[in-house]
Amino acid sequence: MKTYNAKKGEVERKWWIVDAKGLTLGRMSTEIANVLRGKNKPVYTPHVDTGDFIIVINSDHVEMTGAKWQDKVYYRHSRYFGGLKSLTAEQQRTKDSTFIITEAVKGMLPKNKLSSDIINKLKVYPGAQHPHAIQKPQALTIQAG
Repeated sequence: MKTYNAKKGEVERKWWIVDAKGLTLGRMSTEIANVLRGKNKPVYTPHVDTGDFIIVINSDHVEMTGAKWQDKVYYRHSRYFGGLKSLTAEQQRTKDSTFIITEAVKGMLPKNKLSSDIINKLKVYPGAQHPHAIQKPQALTIQAG
């Protein structure tokens, strides 16, 4: 019996759509990360990108538990002295709500060469409109709470 390893050209990719309205950020992000990596498929191979595409809509309406909207802080640095900037999750949501979901999913992916290819398959939109209707995405069910 030989072990099956997926090849890059043999992988069949689907398009999934997730409505983030009313979903908890962390629980939703773990499900999305697993589908992006392809861990939900029987042909999963760790060193090959076997995952699917995911469209996340309504990122403005994602939820966090507890007081994370005020407590969680996103940092960035300009590489100059005194260039550290910080925004709370609530401030970041008003500025760019797609960043919150993208960063949460990116943090749950492995830190290797595949991660940049995997995160490029995630498409996040603040409203209900998206330009990927031609791909005919299927609804991915994620339990709220």
